[in-house]
Amino acid sequence: MNKRARDARAALRRRSADTRFEASLLRGRALATHFLAAGVDDVKAIKGAASGLSAAAKRIGIAPVRHGRTLRTVDGHRFRKWSPVGHYSRAQLPALVNAYNPRKPEYRAALDALRYSLAA
Repeated sequence: MNKRARDARAALRRRSADTRFEASLLRGRALATHFLAAGVDDVKAIKGAASGLSAAAKRIGIAPVRHGRTLRTVDGHRFRKWSPVGHYSRAQLPALVNAYNPRKPEYRAALDALRYSLAA
C-alpha cells in the first residue's frame, strides 16, 4: 500500500471516529465526556465542573436520559470498580450550563469551553 492510500485510510478512520463520537454525544454521555469533547484537558477542573453540573441538574429537576456504570473515568481506570454515571444529552446541556455558576476560575474556564462548543 502506498503512502497516499495509507493517509486516505487514516483520514477516513479519524472522520468515522469523530462522527461516531458526535452521535454518541447527541444520544447522551457523561458530563465529563462532554467536557472532554469541548477540549478541556484539566482533570481536576473536569471533575469539579461535572459535579457542579450534576448538582445543578438535581436542583432544577433535569434527569439524565439514561443511567450507566463505567470502569473508566477521567482519572483512568479506577481499580476495576464500577462507578455509576448519568448520561445527559447535548440538548439538556444549555439549561444545565445556565443553572450553574461556579466560583473557581478553572471551573469557569471549563464551563466557557463547554458553552463555546455548544454554540458551534
